[in-house]
Amino acid sequence: MAQIQLVIVTPEKTTLDQMVDAVTLTLFDGEAGFLPGHAPMIGRLGPGELRARVGSEESRYYVEGGNVQVENNVVSVLTGQSMDVAEIDLAAAKAALEAAEAESASSPALAEMKQKAIAQAQAKIRIASKA
Repeated sequence: MAQIQLVIVTPEKTTLDQMVDAVTLTLFDGEAGFLPGHAPMIGRLGPGELRARVGSEESRYYVEGGNVQVENNVVSVLTGQSMDVAEIDLAAAKAALEAAEAESASSPALAEMKQKAIAQAQAKIRIASKA
């Protein structure tokens, strides 16, 4: 059976480089799935879950946002942070959400940073809660 290569890269390291049967990830405007032979594309990621399936086994990761490129059966994810869902500290994510909600939004730049922090914390909470 044909597979695709999934590569997740953060500024610090390559967190995953694996052959998989299918990839599902969160774009900024919804979810997208990729199988071998997918047409080339570039997309913007939202904070959320990335699922990689090999046979009947599924691995789940939190991805902070970033970009995805699909070309020649390679799904490349460039993100600021990624981690296995099992590594998410639910209490820390809830504390981060409370802190982000309490932040000032006195300028457009601060409001954008606040919304990004809230979205990231909510995504971690949502993903960790269904683990």
